[in-house]
Amino acid sequence: MNHRERFLRVMNYQPVDRCVYGVWTGAWPETYEVWKTQGYDPAKEPYFQVDNWCWQGGWFFPNPPFAREVIAEDDNTITYVNYEGILMRERKDNPWSSMPQFLRFPAETPEAFRAFMRDRMQPDLGARIGADYVAKLTAYKDRDFPLMVVADRWGGFFGGLRNMTGVEKLCMYFYDDPDFIDEMSGRLADFIIAMMSQILDYTDVDVFGFWEDMAYKTGPLCGPDTMRRFMLPHYKRVVDYVRGRGVPFVSLDSDGDVSSLIPVWLDAGVNILYPFEVQCGMDVLQVRKEYGRDLRLWFGIDKRALAIGPAAIDAELARVRPLVEEGGYIPGLDHSMPPDVPFANYLYYMEKLRTIL
Repeated sequence: MNHRERFLRVMNYQPVDRCVYGVWTGAWPETYEVWKTQGYDPAKEPYFQVDNWCWQGGWFFPNPPFAREVIAEDDNTITYVNYEGILMRERKDNPWSSMPQFLRFPAETPEAFRAFMRDRMQPDLGARIGADYVAKLTAYKDRDFPLMVVADRWGGFFGGLRNMTGVEKLCMYFYDDPDFIDEMSGRLADFIIAMMSQILDYTDVDVFGFWEDMAYKTGPLCGPDTMRRFMLPHYKRVVDYVRGRGVPFVSLDSDGDVSSLIPVWLDAGVNILYPFEVQCGMDVLQVRKEYGRDLRLWFGIDKRALAIGPAAIDAELARVRPLVEEGGYIPGLDHSMPPDVPFANYLYYMEKLRTIL
């Protein structure tokens, strides 16, 4: 089977030659630096021939991007405006694995939001994909790999709005100005549909993806009742559109404990969720037991097992093996590998993963 055939058959619970192998196994930049002291050689990449997924996640970002502007700097931190227009303070020593402090957002008021959408969120494929976007998109028609078009960081009705206003202002707007929430969500849904309408004129797509990251270790940042009131109609409008244009799968990415939100996403028509962080209590086997085959599952292997060693890795792979055998599940880590994962353990994990089915 080629990569696309295998992916689609797994998603449709059909027999396959082997499992989808080696996707979602990235590491933090600091991890690679540690690995270099443990025998890792970037020149030898790829160490493993993994399944090929085409994951287009940058087409929906603010365009043109904001110019990087340094506002302040000291020995330990730098404060700057990033390409999304967010003013943030970041550590200099570990900028990728430390949590930045977000100080200001690009669309905190209705007036700023309308200017942001007018100036940065136009569905111009030439500006976003390139002047040769027609050739690039039509070239996907003959692909032998799955094509995922993910509205990364701007394709969600909590996560996307949070990137415009910040968490505190967004949560207050649900109560203080619900009409503004509806306006933001409606305009964002219009933008996503306008983008997908043009993309689907030139190629088919296997998965459209929302991005939310709207939960933390013990629960979501807003509850299911708020989601049903403010987000469900917009999810459904996007899902109904892309499904009507032939996209068979709609995914959603959120870290944290999202257990209470799953019924809302299912009602919206989302049929793939990921990454199921184990340390937040998410268990892919329990989710399958509770929601059945209508919900496909990606990843959910505890990354912390790779820091512990071979026995813990074996136990994790044995835990998810029933889902691999059943189908509708892609094995992979529940997030990127931190620097406490030894390079030898990563190699062991990848070798053992190859034998899971």
